[in-house]
This record gives sequence, structure tokens and C-alpha cells, in this order.
Amino acid sequence: MGKESEMKMKEINGQINAKGMKFAVVVSRFNSFFTEQLLRGAVDCFLRHDGCSDDLTVVRVPGANESPVVAGKLADGGSYNAIVVLGAVIQGATPHADLINGTVARALANIAIKTDVPVINGIVCTQNLEQAIERSGTKQGNKGWDAVMTAIETVDVLRSL
Repeated sequence: MGKESEMKMKEINGQINAKGMKFAVVVSRFNSFFTEQLLRGAVDCFLRHDGCSDDLTVVRVPGANESPVVAGKLADGGSYNAIVVLGAVIQGATPHADLINGTVARALANIAIKTDVPVINGIVCTQNLEQAIERSGTKQGNKGWDAVMTAIETVDVLRSL
């Protein structure tokens, strides 16, 4: 493509402003040491980007595996601009974590496609406790914060389409 054609293309970018957006955050109780940190990051991100605490609903579920059915119900209800799912699945001695991660990721993506509501997967999937600590608010940042940033931008892009 030449420079002239590049200059004429239309580009849509989402803004990072949550004002007027309504989000539900589904958070797993399992591995709460990590998920509570993820939730703190998610709430902080929403509020720092002009979101209102009255527009944020937190729904607690037992574990990551239970999050898709709840996220689906929330998305079907039509009350939220986005659903953010937070959890922490840490690999153990069996392949159980891999099964949960794959199943949940596919289910959340399918809900988003079916409902046209962004369902953001903020589940930390790690090989060990150190990685979980890093992704829940230390060296690698906070994946709860990142998930809400993704949700805000995605909602704004959808509004622009």
C-alpha cells in the first residue's frame, strides 16, 4: 500500500474512559489470596478511568470452573456493557488445571460471541505459586487491572462501530 492510500483509511480506536459503563466482575473464591488482589486491581482500574462504583457489580463464585455459567447469565441479562472474569488456576501434579483453563476460556469466548457482550478472561493461569504472585500485583503487574482496561477499550470500540 502506498502512503496516499494509508492516509485515507478509516481507523477506529477505543478510548480508555469507563464513564457511564456498567461492568460485572465475576471473581472466584478459590485461591482467594490471588483473586482478592486481582479484584482490587480491577476495581482500582475501573474507578481511576472515571467509572462509578454504583456501576460495578461483583459476583463471587466458588471457582474458575463455575464462572462461565454465571458470566453467561449476566451477559444474557443485558444490564452490563462488559463482564470481567477473575480467577487463579495454578498447575498441580495432574493435568486438571489445563482442563479447567481450556474449558473456561472457550466457554467465555463463546458467551461473548453469542451475546455481543465482551466477556474478558482475567483468569491467571500459572505453572506455580511464584508466577501467580507475579501476575496478581507484583512484578508482572495486576491481571485484574489489565482485564478491566481491555473491557473498557473493547466496549468503547463496540460503541464506535
